[in-house]
Amino acid sequence: MSDMHSGHNNQKTIKQESGHDHSNHNHTDHNDHDNMIGDFKKRFWISVIITIPILALSPMIQMFLQVDWRFPYDMLILFGLSTFIFFYGGWPFLSGSRDELKKRNPGMMTLIALAIVVAYVYSSFAVFGLEGNNFFWELATLIDIMLLGHWIEMRSVMGASRALEELVKLMPSKAHLVKEDGTTEEVSIDKLKHEDKVLVKPGEKVPIDGSIIEGETTIDESMLTGESVPVNKKSGEEAIGGSINGEGSITISVKKTGDETYLSQVINLVKEAQGSKSKTQDLSNRAAKWLFYVALGAGFITFLGWLIAGYPLSFAMERMVTVMVISCPHALGLAAPLVIAVSTAISAKKGLLIRNRTNFEEARKVNSVVFDKTGTLTEGKFGVTNLDLIQSMEEEEFLRLTASVEAKSEHPIAKGIVREANNRNLKYYSVENFKSLTGKGLQGVVNGKAIKVVSPGYMREQNLAYNTDQYSKWAEEGKTVVFVLIENNLAGMIALADIVRETAKQAIQELKEMGIESIMLTGDNQKVAEYVGKQLGIDKIYAEVLPHQKSEKITEIKQTNKRVAMTGDGVNDAPALANADLGIAIGTGTDVAIETADVVLVKSNPKDVVNVIHLSKATYRKMVQNLWWAAGYNILAIPLAAGILYNAGIVLSPAVGAVLMSLSTIIVAINAKLLKDE
Repeated sequence: MSDMHSGHNNQKTIKQESGHDHSNHNHTDHNDHDNMIGDFKKRFWISVIITIPILALSPMIQMFLQVDWRFPYDMLILFGLSTFIFFYGGWPFLSGSRDELKKRNPGMMTLIALAIVVAYVYSSFAVFGLEGNNFFWELATLIDIMLLGHWIEMRSVMGASRALEELVKLMPSKAHLVKEDGTTEEVSIDKLKHEDKVLVKPGEKVPIDGSIIEGETTIDESMLTGESVPVNKKSGEEAIGGSINGEGSITISVKKTGDETYLSQVINLVKEAQGSKSKTQDLSNRAAKWLFYVALGAGFITFLGWLIAGYPLSFAMERMVTVMVISCPHALGLAAPLVIAVSTAISAKKGLLIRNRTNFEEARKVNSVVFDKTGTLTEGKFGVTNLDLIQSMEEEEFLRLTASVEAKSEHPIAKGIVREANNRNLKYYSVENFKSLTGKGLQGVVNGKAIKVVSPGYMREQNLAYNTDQYSKWAEEGKTVVFVLIENNLAGMIALADIVRETAKQAIQELKEMGIESIMLTGDNQKVAEYVGKQLGIDKIYAEVLPHQKSEKITEIKQTNKRVAMTGDGVNDAPALANADLGIAIGTGTDVAIETADVVLVKSNPKDVVNVIHLSKATYRKMVQNLWWAAGYNILAIPLAAGILYNAGIVLSPAVGAVLMSLSTIIVAINAKLLKDE
């Protein structure tokens, strides 16, 4: 039965022909990221430990606690500990600000560096003679909070990466290397070289990307390509690492190793998701840039203003330091990144791989979703849709006889019939003299009766009569029809079709409830498209669309003032994915589809399209809230720190400023953690 329904198997040949030239996850970069997280964690804990004696030695803290722990040279010890924490704990911010200033583009790191440098220099002068209080305790706690924030943020993003990295576990660690003398040796995957020969036994995972040089089999690539129907593979065709071999034994020649393999590209996409900057995040960086200039300007104006007003140098300096420390936008700096870290973690758990954060955030505006049909709205698995009995027998008995023979085959159509029998809880008969009729079907003896399950080609070849009207009607709906013969007499016809995903029905229903239009764009004929569209309740159907016309259709839809999301999985969908406001690739799709998509739905679930839009709206809302929390704090705090209400008896001391700043950071962090896919 293997060749009997080549039409269906060809629906996705473009996917197989496209090749899988993905580059792999760069483990070195990932280890670097791990090392950076470890570095921030180490700096944080060491700084926290050093902060304890700094707090104990600070006169301001002792005054607050109403104790006196002063002793000779205590301020020098305090200076020494604070110098260590300034250079060790503050180093990431100092070096980061240097990089920003080199590019003449001050941002977050520069603002943080400004605050800690001002606090350190001012406090050092206070220790060595300048009249005024030192704020080493504030410098230390400031650095602690910032290190903690950056560590949490990096760890959150990394946690999301690891959730996606589970895909790597698909790849086996060992392979059967075929040596020159024909014997096999089990070796580690990383020992394989280009052109090595590897034996893959029935039921095993294909260990690495290669080309089949011997044997024939069916391979399940569903986890990799989103194509649920096992693909027939023979000599000269590709086998992808991580896919599952069927009943045949094959030998493959290794074509890609290490970072070149297909599966590894999935992990590579995680890095892109981490590195991709959103407009909103850029907005907070631009805000930090202006806040840096505001902090410098406000600091110097405050200093000169109080001096001109006749106040002592120490008072003017204290006001200036307070303004500059208050301006440090830790909350503003975390407003967008923390939300991104949380939304990345949520999306990873849901199987949504976000490649382009900007377009993901813009998904909240989508009001029209275009779906490719095959493999996106349908499962890519055959299911029985119709039975037409010719002989007078019970439908259950007819199906039981047929499924008993089909149970001996691994072909997708056979599996579809067996699945239907299982759904009806039918038990199989034993089968004798089972035989495959190459390209025509199957036969066997069941309960002493000769049963054949054959193709339309076999019926025509044997000049056997059947209901051509019924056959034509089903065929026009895109269904595959098989004929069941008992003792060479036609007993009935079975129609099967690519099963419409239940999740697709739910997705389209939910989109309607959200006021979002759903459109099907397919190269299939009009009748097939209408049959599927009717089952799903699709708003509009564009059928018989050639690959290059898909992109043109997207442009047409956009011209009607629509924000369009395109959902597809093949090479032929790539131009449309690129042209849409939001490109969504189903499964891991083909190379080209993934490269042009903004979001990849790892689980190949159309309902995830709805999840993308919901999560986008929730993420954007949370970012705006956080930016207001953070910016609002700075807007209110800087004038108070400058002493604008001094005559009314309201003075914002550096100590209170530090507490408020910490509070705003905590609010922003908690608010980010409250993000849910609403």
